[in-house]
Amino acid sequence: MRIGLYPGTFDPVTNGHMDIIGRAVKLVDRLVIGVAQNDDKGPLFTTAERVEMVRTEVMGLKADIVVQPFDTLLMHFAESLNASVIVRGLRAVADFEYEFQMTAMNQRLNSEIETVFLMADPRHQAIASRLVKEIARLDGKIESFVSPAVAARVRTRVKGGN
Repeated sequence: MRIGLYPGTFDPVTNGHMDIIGRAVKLVDRLVIGVAQNDDKGPLFTTAERVEMVRTEVMGLKADIVVQPFDTLLMHFAESLNASVIVRGLRAVADFEYEFQMTAMNQRLNSEIETVFLMADPRHQAIASRLVKEIARLDGKIESFVSPAVAARVRTRVKGGN
């Protein structure tokens, strides 16, 4: 079984993430979506909330998808899953520079696990979770960047609700 890992913070999960997920499932038998616990980024949602949001968003996809949190080195997490592929999405040149460095380091840690880059669909290239949160905080429309359910949760949270 070919297992792929798509790691990210998913704070919140966007239409861009969903585009990558929808294409990644075509490359592997099972896709594990690893929700990183990254308190340094000051997430809007807890790890458990982000896991639940991603699970809800992928529910309708007809694929073998597992969503689980992780707080270890990415390569250690990939090894624990017996993943053969790490899937990463690219939006722009700035993403490439960062991902290039990460891939080189991961290759040194375990050369058996390949990294596959999927270019974001042009309609989603500008979408970043950070920008979605900023637009929501400033009372802008985010519905074209995230699902209606995620938009509602983001709006509630930025207004100080749970």
